[in-house]
Amino acid sequence: MDLLQLLSWACIVFTVGMFSTGLSDLKKMRESKSTENIQFLPFLTTCLNNLGWLYYGILKKDQTITLVNVIGACLQVVYIIMYLKYTNQKRLVMSETLAAGMVLVGGWFYFSMFLPEGETRLSQLGLTCSVVTVSMYLSPLTDLVKIVRSGDVQCLSFPLTVATFFTSTSWVLYGLQLNDNYIVVPNTPGIFTSLLRLYLFWKFASVKQSSPSYKSMQI
Repeated sequence: MDLLQLLSWACIVFTVGMFSTGLSDLKKMRESKSTENIQFLPFLTTCLNNLGWLYYGILKKDQTITLVNVIGACLQVVYIIMYLKYTNQKRLVMSETLAAGMVLVGGWFYFSMFLPEGETRLSQLGLTCSVVTVSMYLSPLTDLVKIVRSGDVQCLSFPLTVATFFTSTSWVLYGLQLNDNYIVVPNTPGIFTSLLRLYLFWKFASVKQSSPSYKSMQI
């Protein structure tokens, strides 16, 4: 097995593992029959991102990108269906899903009908997918600022952070092997944001452990 094949398997395993972290939310929804404290938009935006990269993988004839995003899109569809089943805001969720569907159809129509086949279509699609992926990695930065101020890391998922780090790293190395900047560039921020989260876990967890476990007596 050469290095490219090894990185391909690493991308598949780590990415599917990252997508599977949503199963914990799925379990919560089924047990509580509620979607309380579970956000819907991450499922929806991740599904759109998966479908965009799936199209890119098909055009590029890259089986790794195609397989990963087929699995990812299927998982996100399951999460979306279960969210629709248990949410009390069905009208809002349906309208957001419909809007995402319109964006998806419009994007497919634009890339398929208005751009010529070949490198132009592939590069335009790669650029679009890269921008969306970068925005998804950078969007939680505002939450990280709040965590720094409060010192509370309970809202962060440690398994997701670790999975994101290994996933982003494997895709960056895979993209470097293929000399594909549309894979390298959007996954690079995922490494840095994951390292930042891991640092916050280390910093505030150690502070919490060093604090006394007893309460001072009130005199």
